[in-house]
Amino acid sequence: MKAAKVFRGALWIVGEYCLDVQDIEEAWKHIRAGLGEIPILASEQRLLDEAQKEDTENKAPETKSATPARRILADGTYATESALASSVTAQSKLEAVKAAAKPQLRTLILGGDYYLATSLASTLTKLVLRFSDVSHDRRRLNALRAEAMLIMISVIRVGQSQFVNSPIDEDSYDRIISCIHVLEKFEQDPSMKHVFLKDTKAIFGKMVQAEEKRKEEKKAKDNKNTRIQVDDVITFRQFSKTKHGDEADEYELDLSRATGTGDSKDDLMSKLSRVVQLTGFSDPVYAEAYVNVHQFDIMLDVLIVNQTADTLQNLAIEFATLGDLKLVERPGQHTIAPHSFHSIKANIKVSSTETGVIFGNIVYDGPTTGDSNCVVLNDIHIDIMDYINPAFCTETQFRSMWIEFEWENKVNVNTPITDLQLYLEHIMKSTNMSCLTPESALSGECGFLSANMYARSVFGEDALANLSIERQGDGPITGHVRIRSKTQGIALSLGDKITLAAQKIATATA
Repeated sequence: MKAAKVFRGALWIVGEYCLDVQDIEEAWKHIRAGLGEIPILASEQRLLDEAQKEDTENKAPETKSATPARRILADGTYATESALASSVTAQSKLEAVKAAAKPQLRTLILGGDYYLATSLASTLTKLVLRFSDVSHDRRRLNALRAEAMLIMISVIRVGQSQFVNSPIDEDSYDRIISCIHVLEKFEQDPSMKHVFLKDTKAIFGKMVQAEEKRKEEKKAKDNKNTRIQVDDVITFRQFSKTKHGDEADEYELDLSRATGTGDSKDDLMSKLSRVVQLTGFSDPVYAEAYVNVHQFDIMLDVLIVNQTADTLQNLAIEFATLGDLKLVERPGQHTIAPHSFHSIKANIKVSSTETGVIFGNIVYDGPTTGDSNCVVLNDIHIDIMDYINPAFCTETQFRSMWIEFEWENKVNVNTPITDLQLYLEHIMKSTNMSCLTPESALSGECGFLSANMYARSVFGEDALANLSIERQGDGPITGHVRIRSKTQGIALSLGDKITLAAQKIATATA
């Protein structure tokens, strides 16, 4: 085995299904063989000391001074130059120790795979707890317990040393420390043994059932798709545009999707909510814009009303953008009669999922020659929610992206909502994210809730979120929402949406 994922799966199987003394002893022997010499830090340090000692002994014959040479400097003067050939540096010796051949499990841990290290700690804990149930050999039990604690402490210490590619993270550190505490106190608290030996397997069973249920729902949804029967009428669009039966013309549907005219969201109330007032009612020129966001394009339909008794000549709208927005073509100039109106369209391209701002002004010539006027427009803020859609990924993919993404925005929870499930639904609705945590893991009465959420933008950018909240007694909900993404804009924008949604609820309940 070479892959860390395979090791994690094998360790979980060993921890769950080694049920007698012989299996536990055999598994323990193979785990020790995969780790190599223990403690890890002491053995690695010994190898480094031996390499440096050998280097010191061979340093004298290897080091030599070159013959001094005369060089002419830029100003014409002479200088003496000498070169010193030194032996391999201490850093190169350290790299050589890291690159030395080691057992694969040890190599992965030294490579910085602390997720595997936590799986190892959990497996060792399960083996010790199960050995205490199936064997009465007190001496052997204490030996296994001491060896397991030594391995865990060794992993923590080497994770804080120079021999690993990256230092151990806080989550892995806390998980390993908790396993050490369980081995220390499981005889005084039998509930710890029940959690490790019974509850973990039960939770895994629920996860498998939830995954099977999700696959069945997806399969049932796919089976509902309409299939064309052999005796269905063939519709020729050139001959007729009428719909036959309840089915719509496939070509028409594709065309409507491409143009955005068939979007179910484009009802009257939705259109009214997308109208943005750009100028005041007392301004000589009144303007309002209908903002239609369609994936990579933003269509602005601006209505211009001349509220004066004069003809406005050379009227033009000058747009500017902030963020990853680009104006495709500047609107032309127009002449508007007194108390008349005109519609001007503008197209703006979007290149990433970030909150953008469109601002500008209206310039026009008055009745007097050389009289130029300007009306400043209100800003148009583009909502990031127009680009983010709920999506699904596996737990492994979520964890991998969570480690990879460097931008994180932590938002503290401040809400009048008192139900944990309702607050989770509120966050999902506010951020357009889907919940990856199975319903079985969220069900039941508990004062604590933790859930992972995921969404993907139309540009293929991923957004991750982790909600950790609790409520003690009749107090308010406390906790935080951690948002991670590859770019800073998504993380900050989603955090702002959560904060804004919380403020709206607080205002409504006040």
